[in-house]
Amino acid sequence: MYERDASDNLENLPESPEEEVETLSGVIRSVIFSNEENGYAVLSLTDQDGQEQTLVGTFPYAWPGETITAYGSWTVHGSYGRQFVAESSERGAPVDERAIFRFLAAGTVRGIGPATASQIVNRFGERSLMVLEKEPDLLAEVPGISLKKAERFSRDYRRQEGLKQLVMMLASCGAAPEYAVRLYRCFGDQALGLVNANPYLLTAEGVGAPFAAADRLAAELGISESDPNRIRAGIRFILEHNERNGHCFIPFAKLCAAAAQQLNLAEDEVAQTLEDMSETRELIREEAAGQDACYLPELYRAECFTAERLAALAAEESTVLPGDPEKLLAELEAEQELKLAPLQKEILRLAMRKHLLAVTGGPGTGKTTSLRALVRLYDRMHLKTLLTAPTGRAARRMADLTGAEAATVHRLLGAKRSEESGKPVFSLNRSDRLKCDALIVDECSMLDIRLMNALLEALPDHARLILVGDASQLPSVGPGDVFSAILRSGTVPTVKLTEIFRQKGESRIVRNAHMINRGEHPDFSENSGDFFRLNRIQAGSMADTVVELCSERLPARMKIPAEEIQVLSPTRKGDCGTVALNRRLQEALNPPSPEKKERAAHGVIFREGDRLIQIRNNYDILWQRADGSEGAGIFNGDIGILKAIDPEEQTLTVDFDGRLASYEPEMLEDLEHAWALTVHKAQGCEYRAVVLALSDTGRRLLTRMVLYTAVTRARELLILVGSDRTAFQMIDNVAPTRRYNALRVRLLKAAGL
Repeated sequence: MYERDASDNLENLPESPEEEVETLSGVIRSVIFSNEENGYAVLSLTDQDGQEQTLVGTFPYAWPGETITAYGSWTVHGSYGRQFVAESSERGAPVDERAIFRFLAAGTVRGIGPATASQIVNRFGERSLMVLEKEPDLLAEVPGISLKKAERFSRDYRRQEGLKQLVMMLASCGAAPEYAVRLYRCFGDQALGLVNANPYLLTAEGVGAPFAAADRLAAELGISESDPNRIRAGIRFILEHNERNGHCFIPFAKLCAAAAQQLNLAEDEVAQTLEDMSETRELIREEAAGQDACYLPELYRAECFTAERLAALAAEESTVLPGDPEKLLAELEAEQELKLAPLQKEILRLAMRKHLLAVTGGPGTGKTTSLRALVRLYDRMHLKTLLTAPTGRAARRMADLTGAEAATVHRLLGAKRSEESGKPVFSLNRSDRLKCDALIVDECSMLDIRLMNALLEALPDHARLILVGDASQLPSVGPGDVFSAILRSGTVPTVKLTEIFRQKGESRIVRNAHMINRGEHPDFSENSGDFFRLNRIQAGSMADTVVELCSERLPARMKIPAEEIQVLSPTRKGDCGTVALNRRLQEALNPPSPEKKERAAHGVIFREGDRLIQIRNNYDILWQRADGSEGAGIFNGDIGILKAIDPEEQTLTVDFDGRLASYEPEMLEDLEHAWALTVHKAQGCEYRAVVLALSDTGRRLLTRMVLYTAVTRARELLILVGSDRTAFQMIDNVAPTRRYNALRVRLLKAAGL
């Protein structure tokens, strides 16, 4: 394998601007080495004299058979000899039949190997690539190529060419190839033209490139620093970036200062553009929560509508009750063979009358029993009830506990990508609503303002809404602090469960979780029951212990299979971060084997048998169940097992609890290994056993809320690997991270308070 070393850099290029730049032209013979992440490649080239030469430089998506003209200089590499280092290049499609055959036979198009390439070239000659791109119906005349397969070949070829052009363009501004993939996913064949017209599309939702990269491309295209479109793009970028940090708005003064720094402009120039954007409603500026608030319009509308709809629901009350409520409660207790606590009965009484109810409480306080009783109550009231939760695991747990079907919010609402804007939209909305009389939502602390708005838009006017969650857990990853704001507003009928039931009270997981939440320091050295602390100081020793627990000690001594153990860490970085731990856990739990295929992408080895997590919503991934049912969309937080790798098709098949999803090469950046997860990623999930790795990672991540959320993910066993000092620091660190939002204030106003 060819690896780039320190001598393969621009120091080998001519330093003097007067020195003549040399040229090398020819046909790519083979790709010796290629780095998918940055496009760097080492190529074997047949030059115009028929001599074989070595060419190095940035050549994204290079394939044998392509023509290339490179500009740079010759150098002698210490290990690899004479080679041409390209500073820039021009590439073209193969022109003769031999080059076209080599191009197709190399696997450029998934599913076309040497045999199929030979048939295509024999039939169409030098027209082969034109037919492949524009006339797939003719391609279907080749024996063995159906029309469906021909259309897929054509689509894949166009995508490869489109991606290559995008990557080459983005390389000029230092943007990684992954952003080209995201651009193509959002905008398809139009991506190149759209970005040329507006380079700031690079920063759009779903692409997420740094503003600096878009700015460099804009400068190359002749856009000045004071261009109004540039200033508008910079302002919107800051608002969108802070949305990902949980903010619904940014105060005017802070936004002015941040944008001026980002754009290298005077604050008054930015302020004027902000005023203009406010006048044209490109952003919404109003007094909110005591701030001169600047909103993206879609977040403003979501916050306002959520407050208005919740206030209306809270004011609504059923006048017709299902017979004798107390008799119904007694029947429910008899049916479930349990004695409901007073607060649990209060939940059911309110649920009979109210159209909106919030239920909150910590672990072991009876939320599960209350949820099950709610479903039975609405069944007896002949109400069609739907169950939902933000994550797949939470929805499955909800279904297991109640015996009723449950779906994630995204699946319930039919999330998909808009063909017009490329943004996520929901099939069910104000125009086409859910078919239900009641909707019960679990793990509501994970709901951001966009998801809550979408649920409320799709909720029928007559339907009831029950919100269940633990307000002490981490807030949503997205904008807002919705569940907490609802509870703090005091405008919504709420029951807070506080009693720890006796059978649960013996659990040290439950007991310690409540102590942590109250700010008390548990005795972590009391290693018994379901909670253990293994004292480790050094990060390397912690990592060794985590791997040993998952691969040997817990499976052998406690009979807990590795697949039922989840490692958690507050951070991605360091020896005890999820990236390093996943690498080590893969080696221990799913080592290389001749029987397991592998594929390298984005600096990661994917191996059959790996545990994987989807790290962003992807509305385009197709999946199929064993019963033949099909669908599209795999969402952030979904966890699956890598079942198969197809080397010829270059696809990965991942099993997400019975949904077999097919991943094409450009989709692999959406996947990460999942033996170790950050606490944020594990939110809304519950695991039989949790191994929590706690190392010093910085005050921002070492908070009481992070520790509480991590501990409450464990059902039967929690092992804390780290020191008491770190754990106690987390318990004492309660400084909240402020999220700019005004939902609580809007709820109070909508309720007339």
